[in-house]
Parts: sequence; structure tokens; C-alpha cells
Amino acid sequence: MANINISYIFRFEDGSENSFRLCLDDRTAEMLDPKHHDGPEWTRLEYHQCSHCPLNGDRHEYCPAALSLIDCVAASSDLMSFDRVSLEVRVDKKVTSIDTTVQKGLSSLIGLLLSSSGCPYLKFFKPMGRQHLPLASEKDTIFRAVGMYLLAQYYLQDSGNPPDLALKGLKNIYEKLQVVNLHLANRVREASETDSSVNAVILLDLLSKALPMVIEDKLEDIHGWFDIYHSELFTEILKE
Repeated sequence: MANINISYIFRFEDGSENSFRLCLDDRTAEMLDPKHHDGPEWTRLEYHQCSHCPLNGDRHEYCPAALSLIDCVAASSDLMSFDRVSLEVRVDKKVTSIDTTVQKGLSSLIGLLLSSSGCPYLKFFKPMGRQHLPLASEKDTIFRAVGMYLLAQYYLQDSGNPPDLALKGLKNIYEKLQVVNLHLANRVREASETDSSVNAVILLDLLSKALPMVIEDKLEDIHGWFDIYHSELFTEILKE
């Protein structure tokens, strides 16, 4: 299978631009040839280490999530959150272009970087990274996250394990993610001279807080999209 090439190109009002070019393994959804295997002090594992981190400092000197953000944090060190930017995202042959703010563009990029970083809690999001959707809305994220999780349950059931159709595991994954986001924001805050990278992480965290609440409300916001599956037509299709 071909690898997945993704580019984020930030074009600023003064004519300058920043580009980030990533390559994902199509089979594993992991980053190929990550640029950094070590980094500055703020990327060390024990520096604002997550309270639930399963990694051992004797074997892991650096936080994999923090390492994935080094270039992003460095490139945005002189940018403010609400600076305007023309963003172009290329995912293989698909191109998305939008005028937005630095923090929203960085948040989308950071979400992709983290999903393939190797952090144990972020590995759950590798399928979403592989099917990357730039600047996804809250409803986009909810739909994609729930769809990803239910497909994982299909594979679990197919291998003889009990599926979690109540989405309890997904809710818990997002609650663990909130802890990761909190500690990442603390790391990035101390590594940055401006607020753009920190606020980009905070935007991601807002989504991670929203999804458990949406699950508790039984996904009512998107329930109507699936009315056809309650119809007699679908009942007849199942009988065929």
C-alpha cells in the first residue's frame, strides 16, 4: 500500500508561510521517519508527566506526544492565536483551503500529530489520523469518533471478544485524553513565548470534554440522521 502524504501550509498576510509535511504508514497509521528522537527539557517524560502515564522513565526518556509537537511549537513561537492565516491542507490528492485563525489551524495539525505520536492513550485515535479531516467541526468529530469506536467493536466481536456498544470505553478514552491535554498544555505553555500553540491544545481539549457529555445524552444531536434505520424499509432489507 502507498503511504499517506499530508501537508499543512500556513500562508500569512505578510507573504510568509510555514509548511509541515508528514507521511503516515497506510497500514499502521503511524508516522514514518519521525524527526525527533530527543528534544528540549519540556519534552522529557517526567516534565509535567501525565498523572496516569503508563510509561516508565527508565525506559522512556521523552514524552512521545511532546516530541511530536517540537516543530509545531517552534514554528508558532512568534504567532498569536487570532492572527489570520490562509491554510491549505493536502491529504494525498485532496486539497482543503480555508481562511482561519492560527489557533484553529494549529489545533487541526496538532490533533493529527498527536494521533500518530506513540503516546499510549493517543494510539486509540490512529484510525482518525489515518482518515484525517482538517478543521473538523464538533459534529464531525463526534460522528467520526463514534464511528471509529463502533468499527473497533466490530473487530473485537469478530475476534471473539465482547463488544462495547454502550460506548462506555469511548467515554473513558476521552476522559483520559483530557488529562493528556492538560499536561501537554502545561508543557507547551512553558515552551512558548506566545499563546497560539497553547490555545490550539485547549481547543482540542474542549472537544475532548464535549464528547463524554454527548454520549451521556445518547447522541441526541445526530440521532435524526439515522431515522431511516427505524423504518419498515430497513426491516425488509434485513430480511433479504
